[in-house]
Parts: sequence; C-alpha cells; structure tokens
Amino acid sequence: MSSQNVAIFDSPGKGRGLKATKEFWAGDVIFSEASIAAVVFDSLAERICHNCFRRQDKLQRCGQCKFAHYCDRTCQRAAWPEHKVECGAIKAYGKVPNENIRLVARIMWRLDKEGSVVSDMQLTTLDELEDHINDMQEEDMKELKVDVHNFLDYWPRTSKQHTIDSISHIFGVINCNGFSVSDQRGLQAVGVGLFPNLCLVNHDCWPNCTVILNHGNQSAVNTVFHSQRRIELRALGKISDGEELTVSYVDYLNLSEERQRLLKTQYFFDCTCDHCKNKTHDDVKMGGKEEDGAKPSEEQVKEATDYCFQMMEKMDKARLDGDYHEVVKICRQCIEKTEPILADTHIYLLRMWSTMSEVQAYLQNFEEAAEYARKMVEGYMKLYNPNNAALGMAAMRAGVTHWQAGLIEVAHGMICKAYAILMVTHGPTHPITKDLEAMRMQTEMELRMFKQNEYVYHSMREAALKNKPMTMMHEPKSRKVNVSSII
Repeated sequence: MSSQNVAIFDSPGKGRGLKATKEFWAGDVIFSEASIAAVVFDSLAERICHNCFRRQDKLQRCGQCKFAHYCDRTCQRAAWPEHKVECGAIKAYGKVPNENIRLVARIMWRLDKEGSVVSDMQLTTLDELEDHINDMQEEDMKELKVDVHNFLDYWPRTSKQHTIDSISHIFGVINCNGFSVSDQRGLQAVGVGLFPNLCLVNHDCWPNCTVILNHGNQSAVNTVFHSQRRIELRALGKISDGEELTVSYVDYLNLSEERQRLLKTQYFFDCTCDHCKNKTHDDVKMGGKEEDGAKPSEEQVKEATDYCFQMMEKMDKARLDGDYHEVVKICRQCIEKTEPILADTHIYLLRMWSTMSEVQAYLQNFEEAAEYARKMVEGYMKLYNPNNAALGMAAMRAGVTHWQAGLIEVAHGMICKAYAILMVTHGPTHPITKDLEAMRMQTEMELRMFKQNEYVYHSMREAALKNKPMTMMHEPKSRKVNVSSII
C-alpha cells in the first residue's frame, strides 16, 4: 500500500474515515493490505488450505494438532510461524475452539510478538478501532461472554496474559470489522480476517470504491517468492483529491429500509447516505410493470409482491431439500403469475429469475436458463452502479449460460460486458479476470466461425460437445449465486 494515497480525517457524522490525497480513476488500486491474521471457517476446515485458502480435494493434515490442513509441504512450511503456537494450544486444549476464538488468539499472538503496529503501512492500531460492545444486543452479549470464557481456557499459560477488557475489545472489533476471505477464485467466502486500514473506510450505499481479495502467488516452491494474501481497495470511478473513500457494507439490491436495518444491527450506525435519504430506486425495486403507458393498480402490485414473497419461502425450502425440479415448478408458477404485473427491476422477480437460471443450468436446460439469466442482468443494469462487482459476476454467469445454450452472439456480448466490469473491480491479474479473458477469446473465435457459416459452426459445436461432454455443475446449494460451478 502507498500510504501517500490516503489520509485519516474526521468524516462528518461518521467518526474517523479515509480520504484520497490524489486523484484516482476507475480500476486504480488505492491501497493493498495484508491481514493481521485470518482463519478458515469451522465448517470448511478440512476442505480449504489453512495457508493459501485454496479449495483442494486432497489436503495434508498437520500431524501434531490434526486440525490444520494444507495443500502440501510448501504451504505447511509457510504457515508454520503462525501455526506453531496455535498448534500447541489446540493439542493442550484437547479440542478446536470456534473461528472467532481462533482469530482473536492469532491476532493477540501476533501483536504480542510484533507490537501494535505490524507494518510501516498500518494507519491505525487495534486499540483505536471501535468495538461497539456497549451497543450489543443482550443475545450477542451472552455469546461474547461465552467466547471470552472459552478463549481464557484455550489461551496457553505460557503466552502473555491479557485482561478480560482487552480480550473483549478484540472480539468486538472482529464482530463489526471482520472481513470475509474468499477462496482463490474469489467465488466463495471461506474464512475471516482482520485488515486494520480497511476498518477505517466508511460505508456508503453507492460507494466510490470496492474491496477484493487478491491471493497473490503462493504456488512457488521457494516460499521467498510467495506474495501475501491481501485485500485491494479499488476505485470504481473518478475520485477527486480530498474526497472521502467509501465501500458498501451491504448489497444495494436491498430496499433502503432493509439496508438501514442491516447496518444498524451489524455495524451499529444509522446510514444517512443520499440513496437512503432519497430512497433511490425503492419505487422500481417494488414497482409495477409499465406497458404502453398503462400500469397495474397498487393493489395488484401489492398482491403480486406478497405472492412472490410466499413463493420465495417455498422455493428456499425446496432448494435446501435439494429438490430442484420442485424449485423449477415453484419458480415457473410464480413467474407466470407475477411477470405480467411486476416491473423487470422488482427485486423478488429478479430473485426468481436468478434462481430459475441457476437451477435450470444445473439441470442442463440451458436455453431456458439463458433466457432468465438475460432478464436478471437487464434488471441489474437498471439498479446497480455500472461498475458493481455483483453485476459483473451476473453478466459472466449469463454469458456462460448463453454459451452453453449455443447462443454465441449474446454469450460473447455478456462475457465482454463482464470482462470490462471485472477489469475495474478485480483487475487484470485476478484469477476470475484471467478466466474471463480466456472465455472472451474463445467466444470471439466461435462468433467469427458462426458469422462465416452457421451450419458448420453448430455441427462442429455438437461434435465437440459429444467428444467432451460438458461437466455437470455443482449442486446450487447456497442461496447466493454459485458461480464456481460454471468456470
């Protein structure tokens, strides 16, 4: 990170914030920062490498604590300085504490060893960060006390001893500042880490920056050539010298009231950004379909919205049960009934289209999947910032689905759109952007063939698919878009 790029200042109504000290343009990296510490989620401890956070089928287990898993000896050696004390603590404790306790312990071991500032680039100490313990709800407070109690049992007697207040403070800090760490493709959250400078960047529902995780290079045999896992704060558009830097802590697709509720519950502040004050886009996110100047009545829109909401609950249940044909049936029934009434930006309808395209692609019904993916992207384009990463990922998914359906012209257009967005949000060296670059070249070549001779193109495509059957997608388990299935 270049700390010359940013400065701490008092942001009106928000407390401390970061502002730019020079001009930036879309795609510029304002700063990058390595974590003070990061841990793999409890639920993925055996499927993700604890050093490079890559998802691997076969991982080697630490012979001592039997908990940490690694790609190979290279990763194990690279992780040892950080894992050494943890390894002994887990053995002595006789079980593995939860991810919050593991993260707090790793942070405290590091601070004990290196002091409160662990790099020249660090702009704030952890002591100066807010913990919001006094704002916590009763239920969260109980959980915190249990975690602190278990932490004290886990913390080795041979390590430096800390007061309950200082331990609680770190738990509070990670509760409202912990940042999800994704796998190497950037498609699934697999752990949590703490990045002190990032904690200083305030929220805006329509931000001028985005944060991505860049894993760097962990594959070289010689660990000297490993580059650290780091976050990058990237500009989404032109930022003037002196302008506050902001990121969004919640998805803009939520209504302003829901975003404000989430921010208050998780981050303990009232959002007063322009998009919340003006309830920007709320009307179209819950609106009716306008055709030839005619609009459905408010009553019809309300009825269709309520119906959609009920069907989403049924759909989620069927999805959790893995009954994908039932999911399709529910979605189809809902879409047929509400599509004539609701706007193409209605967030419940967008959710139905998104699920329908994902599940139909999984069931290999690519043409129908492509149609709904296209509708979803067109709706997103009317709501999201043109350089929003979620829009880029949705366009990528739609591009792949159109390619699978043999609709090469739309596929190439969608892939190009996704590539342009991800060049800004992720940058040219990120694995997803590299995948997209390869897809773009592939679809460009196929599009040229298609324009020269459609018949030859389709017969070659069929022959290629017969020789190399398309791999089945992973089951779409999570409610979030599972893009990892299509790369």
